[in-house]
Amino acid sequence: MGHGGNVIDELTTDHREVEELFGKIDALPSGHKDRKVYADQVTIELVRHSVAEEEYLYPAVREHVANGGALADKELEDHAQAEQIMKDLEGCEADDPEFDRLVGKLMSEIREHVADEESNLFPRLREACSAEALDELGDKVRRAKSMAPTRPHPTAPDKPPMNKLLAPGAGMVDRVRDALSGRGKHD
Repeated sequence: MGHGGNVIDELTTDHREVEELFGKIDALPSGHKDRKVYADQVTIELVRHSVAEEEYLYPAVREHVANGGALADKELEDHAQAEQIMKDLEGCEADDPEFDRLVGKLMSEIREHVADEESNLFPRLREACSAEALDELGDKVRRAKSMAPTRPHPTAPDKPPMNKLLAPGAGMVDRVRDALSGRGKHD
């Protein structure tokens, strides 16, 4: 995840990549081990995406969009719900009876969140910010994703400045754990 372009193009491309991974999960039968591999990949991408939004997108929404504080707070609530689902999913294998329920719940939450961002938040941000500001936000979001955690941390701060201070350290630890375990890698 690091596509180039303005913040809206970057995040919309992320949304499409996650939807593609959802499709791969749906295409496999219940209990298939690769469903867990794809669920881990979804979690990695969603956590990185969410951290970047929390660090840069939502503060920009608060600053530039009318009633942006309430809009950003609603998006943060969505993130908290999805992050808890991902945390619960992290402890399940594909053959666990809870796995399918949690994956289905995550897909539903994320699809609703994406639809809201793309139909409401992104158009309002595009209207409120210059092209240059959107490009600059895109660069910041890409940098944040490259250093972000890859595992859900539901109790971690989701607002500046603490999220910006803690995310890089958690991200480094998560990437080491992923490399050692092979998490998120398809054979």
